[in-house]
Amino acid sequence: METENDTQISEFLLLGFSEDPELQSLIFGLFLSMYLITVCGNLLIILAVSSDSHLHTPMYFFLANLSFADICVTSTTVPKMLWNIQTQSKVITYAGCITQIYFYLLFAGWDDFLLTVMAYDRLVAICHPLHYTVIMNPWLCGLLVLMSCIFSALNSLLQSLMLLRLSFCTGMEIPHFFCDLNQVVEHACYDTFVNNIVMYFAAVLLGGVPLAGIFYSYSKIVSSIRGISSAQGKCKAFSTCASHLSVVSLFYCMGLGVYLSSAAPQSSHTSAVASVMYTVVTPMLNPFIYSLRNRDIKEALKRILGVPVM
Repeated sequence: METENDTQISEFLLLGFSEDPELQSLIFGLFLSMYLITVCGNLLIILAVSSDSHLHTPMYFFLANLSFADICVTSTTVPKMLWNIQTQSKVITYAGCITQIYFYLLFAGWDDFLLTVMAYDRLVAICHPLHYTVIMNPWLCGLLVLMSCIFSALNSLLQSLMLLRLSFCTGMEIPHFFCDLNQVVEHACYDTFVNNIVMYFAAVLLGGVPLAGIFYSYSKIVSSIRGISSAQGKCKAFSTCASHLSVVSLFYCMGLGVYLSSAAPQSSHTSAVASVMYTVVTPMLNPFIYSLRNRDIKEALKRILGVPVM
């Protein structure tokens, strides 16, 4: 039997970080700066890869797709938060919340799969260098990116459909700066056991399987590098993996922080801060990690910006 509170609400309230007007201005400026840096940095990576023929290789093809996914992950959350601060509103519509969850899960999952694909690319490059161009042909590269996107899209579609089956009570306040799936499910009126099972299963599948693939790839890479006789050869082989390892470590450490903070009791503020690190800071740092540690990217960016290449 339905109760009075069992109504289909039309909007949610995103509480954000603070209601202090002075802090609101500071938060707006900080997030706007980070968002612009993220978009510009990743767009420069995409432009460098697409415009420089020397970067038309599988590794940089995957990097360009990773940069695109990073832009999209940030763009699903930050612009709405900036708009709410600017208009002094906390409202997001029910349809807008579901849409935000769908695209956030889509691009965050795509990020995850792309990192695994990039680890496989490094495995082939180091362990099978003579067959690299044959194995990592354009058809396979395109297929890997497409399958990564499809798997992520299926998960985000499933999670969104599972969310649509829930009924919510009135007065929905989400202590976050965007519609986080866990926070929204917690506010459902009825039993969310099935939704929680699906979420945990997806977390294990999308977090554990790609991470296992990365560990497997690097175990093979380490074994191959140990077989190289010269120290210079070992350093050269490892240097091709350094940027990817840095991004993987940052991605999974931040993701683990989000999971632990959301699992802890009374941790809405901590969870929001951890989500900022995961959804904003990580995509912002990725272009710097790749450009600062990669000579080819640095030279391509210098040519684009009109800086003489030494």
